Amino acid sequence: MKIKEGQKIVFIGDSITDCGRRGEFAPLGNGYVRFFHHLLQAALPGNRITIINKGIGGNTLIDLQIRWQDDVIYHKPDWISILVGINDEHRVLRKVENWQDYTADNFRQRYQEVLAVTKKQLPDCGLVCLEPFYVTTDTGHQWRGLVLENLQPYRKVVAEMSEGFGTGLIKLQEIFQEQLRFFEAEQLAPDAVHPAPLGHMIIAWQLFQYFIAL
Repeated sequence: MKIKEGQKIVFIGDSITDCGRRGEFAPLGNGYVRFFHHLLQAALPGNRITIINKGIGGNTLIDLQIRWQDDVIYHKPDWISILVGINDEHRVLRKVENWQDYTADNFRQRYQEVLAVTKKQLPDCGLVCLEPFYVTTDTGHQWRGLVLENLQPYRKVVAEMSEGFGTGLIKLQEIFQEQLRFFEAEQLAPDAVHPAPLGHMIIAWQLFQYFIAL
């Protein structure tokens, strides 16, 4: 197993990670972080693995970078899981204020900075990068097709950063596209962005397999 007894994992990201962890479903949220926790409990009853959810809805990589010291480094985790990118892309496509700050090139620069500071301050910490995803088969739809097309550079950045820093990589876009052979898109993510319970379980299962090395 990659994860060891007594270790700590921080999950950080946007609304997909958040899932009410600061409100009704505190402290783990009601999404893949909680499901991952339950999988660990089922596989390793009595384990002393600490799980911390630091997702915040609407966040971009800029937001994560701003709060990285307080929400990640401060906890001195043994592992960090990062899932971010879809909000960055959406800001560019919608040309919201300062949208130029969220392009794939800027995403690459900030991702590199975040991983570099983590390796410097927590040299023994393991990292797993989850690529951003968009769950649809409707490539002909004006908006959904556009999102799918423009997601590719952000996915490429995550893959490049993972290779460059030697992190784990979970290719969620490919995984969900494979699942679309068996399920309707609405069963996995009704709005293509936010997973349904089944979608969250798929993410949790991928993480579980990564850490437990099934």
